[in-house]
Amino acid sequence: MTPYFPLNTHEWKKFEEPAAFRKFSMSIWEMAIVTGVLFRLYRALAMTTGPTDSWLYFGATFVLGLLFILGMATLHLGNFPLKQWLKRAPAFALIEAAAESLTSLALIFARREPIGSARAQPHDWLEMSARTFLWRLAAVILFALLLAGVVQFVRYLLLRKDHRVHTAEAVHDEIAKHPHSTQ
Repeated sequence: MTPYFPLNTHEWKKFEEPAAFRKFSMSIWEMAIVTGVLFRLYRALAMTTGPTDSWLYFGATFVLGLLFILGMATLHLGNFPLKQWLKRAPAFALIEAAAESLTSLALIFARREPIGSARAQPHDWLEMSARTFLWRLAAVILFALLLAGVVQFVRYLLLRKDHRVHTAEAVHDEIAKHPHSTQ
């Protein structure tokens, strides 16, 4: 079985990621805008075509949408070191929410934006947008913090497995000596 975290980087030479996808995943603007537009279209479709009285359907569509947003954020954040996540995660959430809000506005004018069992009107947009920004920021930031903790924990376990805990301790001591050099 191939390890998910190879010991040497030369083991990854066989794996070639398409240049176009790599470039796309590194662009915060492209990733967040595509995520926002696709999610809002998915939401509008899911809320208008599915059974409105099924909590199972509602829960499944909610989870699928959340996985899409967090998955796209993960694809973007995974290209950068953890110290950059502090600014990239909130920026991704803000750009995604802005794209989603503008898509919502377009759907409102096309009379296709659902709000409950009715269609949203232009006067509903501001409240819907505010809620979108709040929830996207909270979800993406909390997820990024959780993901960063998991990444650090796995790194520590890998160092421990290789009997290199002293490396992690040396890095921690160096960061403690020079806290501003890591930003």
